[in-house]
Amino acid sequence: MELSVLQKARYAYKPRLPSVLTQDLASIAVKQGASTEADADQEVLQALFKHTYGQPIVTFEKGACGTLTTRPLKVGVLLSGGQAPGGHNVIAGLHDGLKKGNPESLLYGLCKGPAGLVENKALLLNASTIDEYRNTGGFDIIGSGRTKIEKPEQFAASLATARALGLDAIVIVGGDDSNTNAAFLAEYFLDKEVPIQVIGCPKTIDGDLKNEYIEASFGFDTACKTYSELIGNICRDANSAKKYWHFIKLMGRSASHVTLECALQTQPNICFISEEVREKHWSLSQVVDTICESVVKRADAGNNFGIVLIPEGLIEFVPEMKALIDRLNDALTPSLSQELSSIRDPKLRVDLLSGKISKEALQLLQSLPLDIASQLLMDRDPHGNVQVSRIETEKLLIDMVGKKLYQLKASGLYKGKFSGLGHFFGYEGRCSFPSNFDADYCYSLGMNAFMLIAAGLTSYLGVIRNLSAPSQEWIAGGVPLTMMMNIERRQGSSKPVIKKALVELDGEPFKALVAKRDEWALKTSYLFPGSIQYFGPPEVCDQSTKTLQLERAGASRFN
Repeated sequence: MELSVLQKARYAYKPRLPSVLTQDLASIAVKQGASTEADADQEVLQALFKHTYGQPIVTFEKGACGTLTTRPLKVGVLLSGGQAPGGHNVIAGLHDGLKKGNPESLLYGLCKGPAGLVENKALLLNASTIDEYRNTGGFDIIGSGRTKIEKPEQFAASLATARALGLDAIVIVGGDDSNTNAAFLAEYFLDKEVPIQVIGCPKTIDGDLKNEYIEASFGFDTACKTYSELIGNICRDANSAKKYWHFIKLMGRSASHVTLECALQTQPNICFISEEVREKHWSLSQVVDTICESVVKRADAGNNFGIVLIPEGLIEFVPEMKALIDRLNDALTPSLSQELSSIRDPKLRVDLLSGKISKEALQLLQSLPLDIASQLLMDRDPHGNVQVSRIETEKLLIDMVGKKLYQLKASGLYKGKFSGLGHFFGYEGRCSFPSNFDADYCYSLGMNAFMLIAAGLTSYLGVIRNLSAPSQEWIAGGVPLTMMMNIERRQGSSKPVIKKALVELDGEPFKALVAKRDEWALKTSYLFPGSIQYFGPPEVCDQSTKTLQLERAGASRFN
């Protein structure tokens, strides 16, 4: 296989670890805290997870212990959900940890995500295979998938696979839903009196799997740096051509962490945060008015160009649009969806909804551009939800802003020129070469997952904390999966899930945006972060996200 120069250089990179994880196992102590409980729905969760609820938080510290096993282990690892930069280093760290514990230990990759566990599709990962993927992007070493292990036959099949491979433990690398699955799988094994451990690892570029113990999910740092480079390039182009307004949609259906981080890195003219839109009950017209206000004022200053950042899930946070989507989700039965798919004329497709949704919802649907209305009527995802990534919100806003500006020009309130261009950055950031931060963080998470297994723990999520400090000062350990859960309504029923972390409107990152956005709306204040730096001074190539810096150190770190 021919390698690029960057590939060769990244293979040679040695990820840095928390100092405690560099010690011999005999020199590492396992410190247990008090019993834990979930923030809400404690009685329901305790009944569902009778074997694992209430376990203590654990931290690894330097000190003689003698309780970490050094016997040969067989461990399976799977990658669940969408790709995120650094996944290969999690597997590399887990592999190296196992070999550090005992050279006879084995690591199996469960191929194509949870399906590999259910269907017994496994690949023995040896050192030569691992070495081909160190510090590289993607999940292609074993693939990923979105299969949910939730049916009795799937749990039984998972147990059969684990027994067939002789597994002592399974590591599930994924987001909130995947790690909820991990908790159920751990509980199932204990209920069957089978000593197979299950450890989770926090992954999602959306950044919504975090709390006081999970400071960042892996991949967020790299993805935001990748998107910010692209945004910075467009900012430079906009300031060069001086004739386009660029509307840039970014990953993040349920939370706006990516959009907020990219705004702090690039300083666009306008940045919408979905959580604020919902909190303030902004209508779609208010969103449009916010953009138009900046367009008009910048045009008055001779600047007929600008940058607008839009979270992927914005349309679901606008109350009137959320109500419309909910009505459509209820109305679009399989038979109606099939009938809609047979109609080519988009107007006729919309008209078919007459009498099937409320008059108000139908009027709103009919007021939208036909291509956007058609996108709202597309097939739902496996959970019955609209596929917001396929809705071109950026083009909807360009259309609505253009019409509003036409009215303002007719009344003499706008004298500029408006030309909008739409972009969506999603897949561009999911498989990048991980940044130095993510390379170190993910390798540490993998090594830490081995430590949790060696400590005999199950139903834990591996965590590395103190991430704004140098890597040697990072703190390794684990938190019980059940302490992060609550009960939510999903697909018409109440289910235990790990709670998603949304942008906190009283948090330091959002307050940093608020402090500057009025200025950015009028002035051309763009920053150009450039490409991810792998080599150079630490302040250039080893910095973490501004979100993490602000959350850990306060708003004084923002400049």
